[in-house]
Amino acid sequence: MLALIAAFMVFVDGTIVNLTLAQLASHLHASRSELEWAVNAYTLSFAAVMLGAGAITDTLGAKRVFVAGLLVFTASSAVCAAATSMLVLNFARLVQGAGSALLLPSVLVLATASATDEQARNRLVGWWAAAGGVGMAAGPLLGGALVALANWRAVFAVNVVIGIPAAFWSVRSMPTTARGSRRLDIAGMSCATALIGGLVFALVQAPAQGWLSPAVIIAAALTVTGLVGFVWAERSTRAPLLPPGVYADRRFVATAVQGALFNFAFYGLLFAMSLMLQQGRELSALVSGLLFLPLTGLISIGSICAAPLARRIGRPAVLGIGQAVLATTFLAVAWASTSSSLWLLVLALVPAGFSSGLLVPTMTSQSIAAVEPALHGAASAVFNTSRQIGAAIGVAAFGPLLGATHNLSEGFIVCVVVGAAATAVALLLTALTRRATVAAAPRGSLNAQAPCATSAHDTPDNLPERA
Repeated sequence: MLALIAAFMVFVDGTIVNLTLAQLASHLHASRSELEWAVNAYTLSFAAVMLGAGAITDTLGAKRVFVAGLLVFTASSAVCAAATSMLVLNFARLVQGAGSALLLPSVLVLATASATDEQARNRLVGWWAAAGGVGMAAGPLLGGALVALANWRAVFAVNVVIGIPAAFWSVRSMPTTARGSRRLDIAGMSCATALIGGLVFALVQAPAQGWLSPAVIIAAALTVTGLVGFVWAERSTRAPLLPPGVYADRRFVATAVQGALFNFAFYGLLFAMSLMLQQGRELSALVSGLLFLPLTGLISIGSICAAPLARRIGRPAVLGIGQAVLATTFLAVAWASTSSSLWLLVLALVPAGFSSGLLVPTMTSQSIAAVEPALHGAASAVFNTSRQIGAAIGVAAFGPLLGATHNLSEGFIVCVVVGAAATAVALLLTALTRRATVAAAPRGSLNAQAPCATSAHDTPDNLPERA
């Protein structure tokens, strides 16, 4: 039960904050770039720490890492709820994302520790994954309801209400796990954090401060330094965060890029649509949250259908269909947003949600299938990190594209068209990868399913599939 609660909390906080943006702009006088950081600070630290979170769990023990992550998450949520400025709020969101990244792999290890066989283990992972998916889907609606009933502070305060008793419960009832012998790649983790942080900071601040501003130049230099340092660190250590066997396969690299493109479009849409509905159309937070349901709610249904479809027609076909539908649907959303009727927008969001649900688990399975079993954990960590980076870049890019407050409708259309273009690029990668795989693999091998990946690096995107 505690594992389900933790997975729900982590993923609900990835989407719930979108419904607070209008109030943050009003109550804390937030600029557009500060609103982007309210979303991106969480995603940024989540991505940076997630890359090494599995190794941290293996080294220090799952219970220790889980309790530490939960305390960090709860304490930073309290700071968010009490924040009196966007600087304090966004710094706390940065810490909150790091706590979430520590929670995910550790709670999965703890959740499956009591499993007596592989079937029971897969069932536990399935429940854990479903809880994360429900959290992601419920985020906008829950955020809208809390903002409507109280204000934006309630969105963060609810984490404290849940987190404190959960921390006591975990200390008293969770099984203790032994420490592992794996060494931590501290240099690689530090350089990866510098690389990701510098890149996202430059992209978020450049539109507001200019590309030649001192802060942006320093961030760009930090990005380059982090990249060079990461390459050097990975080549120098015996236990790299990014083993060579992971990125040596072109199929894996293509799938990681597709994951980043998907999150770029999807999370950018969440950000832009929230501001368009609340500031552009002046709808309440609750009504806006309800309008997100066709998009986020259908993800769960699409995820359930992904594995049976992949067994029937193959993963590349599911990816191609899902990406084609999503790209087309983005254009439909752009058209529907020009109408005064909200029903057209609701109808356009339904296939967007369903196709997104098809894509996420299928891409995850495709990334795992591209590498040997010994690298499944590392592949899952890298793939999910690439997705989080894509999400951060999407929010950073869609902020300036959305335009000024008085021109949100036109800006929203531009954002959605860019999202459609990113999805079309992912579709092109699917076609190119499929052609290369057909040329290199035996006939019929494309329909093979990857074994269920349930390592410490798995996230709720890894919905279990039976071989």
